[in-house]
Amino acid sequence: MGHNLKGALYALLAFAIYATHDVVIKFLGESYNSFQIIFFSGLLGFPLITFMLMSDRTDGNLIPRHPWWSLLRSLTAVSTGAAGFYAFTVLPLAQTYAILFAMPLLITVLAIPMLGEKVGLRRGIAVVVGLLGVLIVLRPGSAELSWGHLAALSAALTGSLTSVIVRKIGGEERSAVLMLYPMVATFLLTGAAMPFVYVPMPLEHLALTGVIALMAFVAAMLSIAAYRTAPAIIVAPMQYSQIIWAVIYGALLFDEQADAYTLVGTGVIIASGIYIVMREGTGSVSKNSPVLSNKSRPETGLMPRISLLLKRGERRRSE
Repeated sequence: MGHNLKGALYALLAFAIYATHDVVIKFLGESYNSFQIIFFSGLLGFPLITFMLMSDRTDGNLIPRHPWWSLLRSLTAVSTGAAGFYAFTVLPLAQTYAILFAMPLLITVLAIPMLGEKVGLRRGIAVVVGLLGVLIVLRPGSAELSWGHLAALSAALTGSLTSVIVRKIGGEERSAVLMLYPMVATFLLTGAAMPFVYVPMPLEHLALTGVIALMAFVAAMLSIAAYRTAPAIIVAPMQYSQIIWAVIYGALLFDEQADAYTLVGTGVIIASGIYIVMREGTGSVSKNSPVLSNKSRPETGLMPRISLLLKRGERRRSE
């Protein structure tokens, strides 16, 4: 089996697990606020990350070199998690994914002022076409827009902003700082919301929040394996396989039927995203590769970014 095929299969398995992870979120969201789900998932997943951070032998402290960017990135990670979890609980799975798939388009736009990225005509057209795909999914004026749609759009925007911030300061900040701060912010801010949103959970539901954390961890490890095995240009497009799982899970578990607008709009968004990835992969088109460097799903503060874990692993191997 070739490296490219092996990496693609790792990625497909990772995103299948991520999709199942989102199904559990949607199930729990029928009974609990998204802040409560994030709080307990983060609490139960924290030991997994703590053991990883304990093995970091790099000299230094946990004081960020870019405190304001680090603070903003932590807040956007919390916002992305809360908005994304809420969107999954109230919108059809396929529709939520379609909106979140706009992230490569938004990253490309945000990279212009924040990274000094120069976006040529072809990528610019791809962004515009992709955003038209989002409008096809939302079809404003002919379909009622809800708080769920606004939450999904917010998650796509803040998730994109988080990715660009990491790209901007990632070369100067310690990986441990970049990994730890969003997780601590998520724990503190969602914990502060508990007195207002907490609903008692039976043991089996509490266990499911642990399942969310475990699946996120396993999917992250598989994603790392994928990026270490095959080039990013091969692995990155595999994220779009989640739409297949969304259609299957939505029909079997939640009686959801993806309509023609959602499917057509999703196809347009995916085509635009893949084109942007391919253009960045040529090497001479983008000096920052903001989309290809974003190896994570929208950051929720539950697990570190894939790019940071990869960077940390590469540093340990070089020691």
